[in-house]
Amino acid sequence: MTAEKPCPICRKPADPALRPFCSRHCADVDLQRWFTGRYAVPGRPLGDEDEEDQV
Repeated sequence: MTAEKPCPICRKPADPALRPFCSRHCADVDLQRWFTGRYAVPGRPLGDEDEEDQV
């Protein structure tokens, strides 16, 4: 049997209803980090031909 992973924000035990977070507050902190760009999913770098397509 595997142990439950702790909340990624505060490391407390996760609440099954809010998994992987322990509280609504920690879920909101995580969402705010995505909105402000603290978290980002890397993409491929733009090249010269990509920049021309966007104009």
